Amino acid sequence: MLVQKLERQECCGFLERTGFGRLGCAHDNRPYVIPIYFAYESEQLYGFSTDGQKIEWMRENPLVCVQADDIKSEHEWTSVLVMGRYEELPDNPQYATLRLHGHELLERRSLWWGLPIASSQTRDEHLRVLPVIYRILIDDISGHRVSADPESQESAFADHTKLQVQPLI
Repeated sequence: MLVQKLERQECCGFLERTGFGRLGCAHDNRPYVIPIYFAYESEQLYGFSTDGQKIEWMRENPLVCVQADDIKSEHEWTSVLVMGRYEELPDNPQYATLRLHGHELLERRSLWWGLPIASSQTRDEHLRVLPVIYRILIDDISGHRVSADPESQESAFADHTKLQVQPLI
């Protein structure tokens, strides 16, 4: 296998194409990881949710991470990790332009609204579901790509064919 560290520009390009990952947040030293859809633009990720545990936790502790990957096989995958800060975009005039922009970016993704709506359906039906648009301001980003090394695969195959199985009698 060949492991290649991705440059920042490659990581950003990957996030632009991907749009799905896992958000990690923490509260009282307890981690919480949940799948999210996002839209990447200019060193930030935009997301949509409804009120719930992750929003409550991110309001209290805005330090979060997002991990996105593309796994073709155990020998061919790409993974990008974002470390950043949660910022809610409240429904008020001060944030109207940012909310609209985030919403427009998210609309370009299929099913961007699916996870929050499905999640809200598992909660008490008497609770009012409030949409939350937020962004994650990227502090740090890193990534790796793994691909098969043709030489090592040939070598492994050759070594494997040399193995002889002994009967258990």
